[in-house]
Amino acid sequence: MRKHIFFLLATVVFLFSRSAQADLVILIHGYLGSAQSWQTSGVVPLLHSQGWPLAGMVIPEPPWILPNQRSTKADLPANAVYLVQLPSLAPIVLQTMILETQLHHLGRAHPGQKLILVGHSAGGVVARMALVRAHIPPVKALITIATPHLGTPRAEQALDEISDPWPIDVIKEFFVGTPYPLLRNSSTLLVDLTRPVPGSMLFALNNTPHPKMRYFSLVRRQPFVLGDSLVPGFSQDMNNVPALFGKSVVIPTVGEHPLNPGDGFVLATLLHQLTVGR
Repeated sequence: MRKHIFFLLATVVFLFSRSAQADLVILIHGYLGSAQSWQTSGVVPLLHSQGWPLAGMVIPEPPWILPNQRSTKADLPANAVYLVQLPSLAPIVLQTMILETQLHHLGRAHPGQKLILVGHSAGGVVARMALVRAHIPPVKALITIATPHLGTPRAEQALDEISDPWPIDVIKEFFVGTPYPLLRNSSTLLVDLTRPVPGSMLFALNNTPHPKMRYFSLVRRQPFVLGDSLVPGFSQDMNNVPALFGKSVVIPTVGEHPLNPGDGFVLATLLHQLTVGR
């Protein structure tokens, strides 16, 4: 009789622990973006409609986590979404270090919950570097959207535009206006996003072993070509990263480089697949 009772209690505890498991989705914006990019693009509202509500935002300084004022903890199901705010003009390694700190604070706030990282554009590179450095809580999957894993010629073109000596650079800044100083302020990040060559950040990252987990590459699709006006399609595919060859599921998505509501629909479908059955 005692054995039966013990087995029953053990079964209840097991089932409860299974139902208590949850995942946190961390949305990481890209260059010139912000945490609000996921909201204004329509991605967050669509995720909310599919059972993934916004729990809050994680910022680069104390108090670190800003809860969503529209939701109480009781309103949130087991799975929830957090937005991350990063200095989008900073080099990849600095953004990565800030992201690592933010993820540690989330890990302490949600002990035992695994993370699903979603990075748009340069945010996908930041997420990958955090995985490789292995200074973050457990992650079960990485999803990247239009990310320049193999760099982009656009970064090289931008660096060429701001490489003129004085006084040509002053004249350019006067006539071009805001974009010119913006490019100059983000020059170290642009260097990180150039096509990988020996000695570059992307070359080192792409040839470093990555953790065993699930990888998904959302690749932009235009008429007659893969990619968008900022990042070529082959660069958006993590299978072309030497350390991840053959390990990523590729999902073509329609649209230009910015986020759009369709990304929310694809993410909701992927998250359902990742969480059903755990």
